[in-house]
Amino acid sequence: MPQHVVIIGAVALGPKAAARFKRLEPDSRVTMVDRGKLISYGGCGIPYFVSGDVNDAVELQKTAFHMVRDVEFFRATKDVDVRTETEALSIDRAAKTVTLRHLPTGREETLAYDKLVLAMGSRPSTLSVPGAQLRGIHTVHGLEAAQRIRELVSAGGVSRAVVVGAGFIGLELAVALADMWDVQTTVVEFRDQILPGVIGGNLARMAQKHMEDKGVVFRLGEQVRAFEGNSEGRVARVVTENAALEAELVIVAVGVRPNSELARSAGLAVSERGGIRVDEHLRTSDADIFAGGDCVELKHLITGSPAYLPLGSLANRQGRVIGTNLAGGESLFAGVVGSWCVKLFDLSAAGTGLTLAAAQTAGFDALCVHVSQLDRAHFYPDKGLMSLELVAERGTGRVLGMQGLGVNGDALVGRVNVVAALLSSKPTAEKLSGLEMAYSPPFAAALDILNVLGGVAENILAGRNRGIQADEFATLWAGRSDDAPYILDCRERTNVEDLLQKHPKHWHNIPQGELRERLAELPRDQAIVLVCNTGARSYEAFVTLAHAGFKNVVSVEGGMTAVMAANGLP
Repeated sequence: MPQHVVIIGAVALGPKAAARFKRLEPDSRVTMVDRGKLISYGGCGIPYFVSGDVNDAVELQKTAFHMVRDVEFFRATKDVDVRTETEALSIDRAAKTVTLRHLPTGREETLAYDKLVLAMGSRPSTLSVPGAQLRGIHTVHGLEAAQRIRELVSAGGVSRAVVVGAGFIGLELAVALADMWDVQTTVVEFRDQILPGVIGGNLARMAQKHMEDKGVVFRLGEQVRAFEGNSEGRVARVVTENAALEAELVIVAVGVRPNSELARSAGLAVSERGGIRVDEHLRTSDADIFAGGDCVELKHLITGSPAYLPLGSLANRQGRVIGTNLAGGESLFAGVVGSWCVKLFDLSAAGTGLTLAAAQTAGFDALCVHVSQLDRAHFYPDKGLMSLELVAERGTGRVLGMQGLGVNGDALVGRVNVVAALLSSKPTAEKLSGLEMAYSPPFAAALDILNVLGGVAENILAGRNRGIQADEFATLWAGRSDDAPYILDCRERTNVEDLLQKHPKHWHNIPQGELRERLAELPRDQAIVLVCNTGARSYEAFVTLAHAGFKNVVSVEGGMTAVMAANGLP
């Protein structure tokens, strides 16, 4: 029997649900409403429009076959009625109606529904500090906001910018401003690392160093106290507790909050954090109302706890699930593991599952293992370094998450997607070490980096290797005394000559292939720190020393590659 479906929100999830439902029930009617003028655009492409990589905003609204997804497109090709600049004021669940208001005219109407979909997305968090309303301070929420920023920088009136927030959007926009428009860009973040909550500290420092090498300035552990303006009412300075930063443009990217007020006022279940509660079918607490995208809370498949993940990829997948279920299906969206990726100049970052800190907060007895390796066969000319960190549970060896950096983003994201697909089945490090991977020298090493990562984790979990991370090495190095630490570099002497000359008391060299014959040169009453280029030779050296009875030995995971990328060596 034909039904009328009303969808509130027309950017990501709404259009996907509408199109899927109409394919399954062509005789049913769909009305989709949205507050904005522009609908069904690729919001994740906004930083690339600001940068100029995407030249025209309309490209973000086009289909793969170059049709613009506007009101007429949905009417003609999808048989969906779209009402833009229209706000949903209230829901009467008993009467099954929605009250709407057309924003330009103020005209209100009541629309009846058989099924209702809430796809209202999120809104940017703001800073409640003096001067927050000055002109020149922007949040990036929607294509129209992005157009205003693009117009400002392309006009040549911005030489200095401050981005507040070092999450995905903040960093992408910092790259856009510094790389394409040559704007002096400073990122202010009140936490002590970039990409907080999604990546570990060592990888974060590596990514930060890469961005600093490209000209971006970071002020971490600082909080914005005020914005100061000029005589024309435009922002001129960003004031933190430590500095006053000159800026003609400020972008505030400190996260988003779910748009759930409409649901709450209708009596639907909403979490304390503001996300609409849904089940595995993406139904709300009202069986005739579905919800998805940035306005809902989802189940995290590793912790089992509620999670809020405002990602366009999730919204599109959820839209298909909802469209199926509107037509009487029983499609499931079981939950999320939290997969992401971001491009930072010439470096890509990606991850899935839990970081070490998140795993420990969730109650897991977890450790983190680091591997740096080439992403292709070492003899293939087109290759790049990849650094991966695996988070695993002690005792069981269960893989809880993985994050990484790589110069070849497609190679990195491919590895992350493999682990993401496995996480809900509770894989172990042993499973990862034996995982079958496609191989050809232009694409991977014969023993893929994922296999190596799983093998390293197996060894550490079993006590066959003891490792320290780059930050632990940096702390140890900074606190060195006259006789400690004893650093044994396992590379060939030509690789370490400079270090031997600079630090003769602490830096020593025996190539790994000579170690068995030169054990007598090593102190047995002193802690020994083994290091090589990536950690492979230092592990072999660890096995040799352990077999020879040396007790106080550790190997630097990721080797000098990780140390130099994260901290450098004073």
